[in-house]
Amino acid sequence: MLNWLQIPLPELFAVLAAIAFAAGLNVYATVAALGLLARFGHVPLPPALQILETWPVITISVVLFAVEFFADKIPAFDLVWSALHTFVRVPAAALLAYGATRQLTPAQQLLAALLGAAIALAAHGGKTAVRAAVTPSPEPFSNITLSLGEDVLAISLTWLATRHPYEGAVVVLILVVIIIVLARLVVRALRALFRGAEKELAGVA
Repeated sequence: MLNWLQIPLPELFAVLAAIAFAAGLNVYATVAALGLLARFGHVPLPPALQILETWPVITISVVLFAVEFFADKIPAFDLVWSALHTFVRVPAAALLAYGATRQLTPAQQLLAALLGAAIALAAHGGKTAVRAAVTPSPEPFSNITLSLGEDVLAISLTWLATRHPYEGAVVVLILVVIIIVLARLVVRALRALFRGAEKELAGVA
């Protein structure tokens, strides 16, 4: 079981990396999972985050998770929902990381918050990009399957972070690398597409 006051710094950052990635996918599921795990004695939360285990916060998180569960599975609308949640998931991940490192120096707290925000942004950006690619599909099942997978991954990563921090961090590292590689491939494909279009227009002119 985690002891936030005695946990080694590398392990603490491993925990935060997994939780931040989970928050980038679904912040309400992450907060609800953390709150419930703490509430039922599976993991103690640091003092600054103990508000998450109160029933009002758990209830609100579960309700918002239920709303997102359905909203996130409607093609096209899910992109609007995801875009709006850029201003929720990323700041929330930063605040979780900041609160979990209250025992560290201010510089280390700031580093943890920035790391949490960056990882959450990577998860959120990867999720949004994949959704944008899948949304044009005429059938809704691929969108629903992706959404369910994201929900399961967010909850699983939150649990894994509290039980096996380093394993959770490795999973996050792999996923971030995949996101970066896919992003570079997409950028290259778009550049090639635009170059081809410019050549065709130049030929017509």
